Amino acid sequence: MKILIVEDEIIPANYLKELLTLEGYDVLESVEKGADAIRVAKQQKPDIILMDVMLEDNISGCDAALEISRYNPEILIVFLTAYSDKEMIDFAIASRAFGYLLKPYREKEILATLALAKAQIKNLLIKTDDVNTQKVVTLIGNYTFHTEKDMLFHHSQKINLGPQATKLIGLLCQHKHQTLYTETIINTLWETPTSHQALRSLVYRIRELTIPEIILNSSKTGYQIGLKT
Repeated sequence: MKILIVEDEIIPANYLKELLTLEGYDVLESVEKGADAIRVAKQQKPDIILMDVMLEDNISGCDAALEISRYNPEILIVFLTAYSDKEMIDFAIASRAFGYLLKPYREKEILATLALAKAQIKNLLIKTDDVNTQKVVTLIGNYTFHTEKDMLFHHSQKINLGPQATKLIGLLCQHKHQTLYTETIINTLWETPTSHQALRSLVYRIRELTIPEIILNSSKTGYQIGLKT
């Protein structure tokens, strides 16, 4: 968990840095100005920013938070403020802030807020991994097919098969646990009636450019993609 502290008062800033470091958080920097907060956020991409609302700068904490959230909405921003009035709440909503901590700081509230933020980030990462896993089909021989990009890769190196061959790989990956009948494949890949020989030639070319096992014959009735076991 990488944290950026934006606090223009030295004593509170040092207190936050020492507390978070002792708790095992990675404190990237402690800066005093909104412009510095924006710069560090773009360069080092913290997970969480503890942002003082009232900064002695021409860029307020709220303005800096808005700019950062536009640049990277995944960064969670927690406001540091001495106020809890309606205006403060409106600022937090406008900048998509995760929450806010009232001054003077209380250790339990700080750690509880960061624990909640950490849990939210973890959930987002899990969801992202799930989505990415669904988009990539892992094939035999260290090949992968990215269904969203319609690209075949071998050890992260893109393999140029041509549009029709790529379309065939993509079609088989869409039905990765099934055998697709020859007629079904032909009717999907070609707009006009095409011979079985055209499909066999396409399969042969793909195997020549990759490995024979990447497309499997299935009981002479169709084809199936070769998945990694």
